[in-house]
Amino acid sequence: MSKALRTTRHALAAAAATAALALTLAACGSGSGSGSGTDNGSMAGMDHSGTPSASASAGGMTDMPGMNSAATGNGLAEAKDGYRMASPAATLTAGKATGYRFTVTGPDGKPVTAYAVDQTKRMHFYAIRSDLTGFQHVHPAMAENGTWTAPLAALQPGTWRLYASFTPDSGPGKGKDFVLSRTVRVPGMAMTTPLAKASGTTTVDGYTVTVKGDLMAGMAHQLTATVTKDGKPVTDLQPYLDTYAHLTAFHQGDLAFAHLHPETKVDGDHGGPTLTFHAEFARSGNWRLFLQFQTAGRLHTAALTLHVG
Repeated sequence: MSKALRTTRHALAAAAATAALALTLAACGSGSGSGSGTDNGSMAGMDHSGTPSASASAGGMTDMPGMNSAATGNGLAEAKDGYRMASPAATLTAGKATGYRFTVTGPDGKPVTAYAVDQTKRMHFYAIRSDLTGFQHVHPAMAENGTWTAPLAALQPGTWRLYASFTPDSGPGKGKDFVLSRTVRVPGMAMTTPLAKASGTTTVDGYTVTVKGDLMAGMAHQLTATVTKDGKPVTDLQPYLDTYAHLTAFHQGDLAFAHLHPETKVDGDHGGPTLTFHAEFARSGNWRLFLQFQTAGRLHTAALTLHVG
């Protein structure tokens, strides 16, 4: 090979290396810039707490399927994508049943009145106190003007978060699942209860519920719940909200919301003993799970604490 040819090849190689380095530096610079934020003002790839989510990938790439948190978000906002949960009530009376009135307004500012049915209901409503006690899951009634009334049982003093889970059946959000929430205060001396230690087993009304799953924040996993009684498998679970069990979870500290979707198909009044759920938890840490199931016409609510890595 001639000296001139070798010199030319060395020059070309050096130019290619320089171009590659420039592209790398440009990519790094764009990744650290002030890109467009999400609807809650956080940067892309960040969860609502402002910390990088486990599903965020380097270089601003989009989340991979099965890695992102549920499309509903963490349920801690009162407004999302133009939809807002509004209520005149900032406090509720302690120790007596009450009707919590609220509306959901759309991007046009008007109350939403058309909702899709999800698990036999147009609206699912949840209440939980800041120490993860007092769980309630009810189904409000809507007036013609779009005002909902949630029938809440007596609340103990403290700060409560109230969640509305729904799917609009018209407008720009049609077919999209939303979970919006607001807080209310219940006046009085609040006696907080320490969160029970993480355990995969709990008992309620004579039934033992065992929950298993290799759970990691920001990733989709399968979770199983097995119901037994007196050491024997339970096989007479009845349908409840078009499923054999309804599973809801709340994160210790910020009360982030997660609804675990059932995968077990309903086939008469003989569900169990093992049920499967599609589980996605947006954050690591302790979550308080509430599993609701029905036997002989009676609804049972089992509560336990699970740790998500």
